[in-house]
Amino acid sequence: MSSALHLRGVFLPDELERDAWIVDGRLSFEPQPAAETISPGGWVVPGLIDAHCHIGIKPDGWADEQEQVEQAILNRDAGALLLRDAGAPVDTRHIQQREDLPRLIRAARHIARPRRYIRYLGVEVEPEDLVAEVEKQAALGDGWIKLAADWIDRDAGDLTPTWPADQLKLAIARAHELGVRVAAHVFGEQALADLIEAGLDSIEHGTGLTDDLIAQAAARNIAVVPTLINIDTFPHIADSGAGKFPKYAEHMRKLYGTSWQRIRTAWEAGIPVYTGTDAGGSLRHGRIRDEIVRLVQAGIPQPDVIAQASWRGRDWLGFPGLDEGAPADLVVYPADPRTDVGTLFEPSRIVLRGRVIR
Repeated sequence: MSSALHLRGVFLPDELERDAWIVDGRLSFEPQPAAETISPGGWVVPGLIDAHCHIGIKPDGWADEQEQVEQAILNRDAGALLLRDAGAPVDTRHIQQREDLPRLIRAARHIARPRRYIRYLGVEVEPEDLVAEVEKQAALGDGWIKLAADWIDRDAGDLTPTWPADQLKLAIARAHELGVRVAAHVFGEQALADLIEAGLDSIEHGTGLTDDLIAQAAARNIAVVPTLINIDTFPHIADSGAGKFPKYAEHMRKLYGTSWQRIRTAWEAGIPVYTGTDAGGSLRHGRIRDEIVRLVQAGIPQPDVIAQASWRGRDWLGFPGLDEGAPADLVVYPADPRTDVGTLFEPSRIVLRGRVIR
């Protein structure tokens, strides 16, 4: 990129109104001559994150490469410039080669047990093969793996843990030896105790977080990505399974009914709560702003939700904010999103890798 771009605004989280320049795709606070002004004012925020989405999954199956690009664009145009793909059955590395698409962190494929997760979505192995599969998926992803840690047990007629505690502990320890973090899908209460004890890094959904489990997770600094707009589908899931599995249906309704309170309590206990939509499957991509709204409605203070959705979340995933020399991935809003959540839906500018997207 040969010419410099200029913008002015209140930069978050520093709250300093200042001028900045974009040179060769990177942010600089050193004046650049003859720069083109792309934004004369506003609130400048590091690009939002969707820390739980699935590029490559759509309601009726797997998305082809062009559909994957379209999914990534939906996220980008909503201001989500950094995505953690929490498991996909297709190869999405081509997304990472595109300068006009969000940065993508891949968790390779879900690791599940036979008949204990969504059919064909994950790699299905028995417990004795879990550690070996962790090693395989760790080599295929970008520093994360994804475990399907509970699902309906048709014999029990309810949610039960997918993995024995001893195998789970070995698998997570092996992932950490390989320098890989572990995220786990978990709806219910029962599987969480073993996951927390085994030292996982990220609880996905977390509707089963009781007060005791919250205290244990907080002590270990385990993050939660609640995907509240996905949890909104629990009543429908319950209704669809009520005839055959009434115990499971009732459990899902109870988890839904306490979900906001449990996530709010987790936040109050000091657990980092990051933004993720679970887009793919039944939920379309590009809904990170809806998830932010849900977290605010659940009672987490809006300034903290915005921080977790932007600079704190980026730091958690290993990416910088609006620092000297950092990649210019940013969104400009006409008002402060920490006080006006509606402004998230009306960005003035979106800049990705120093390129003006809109």
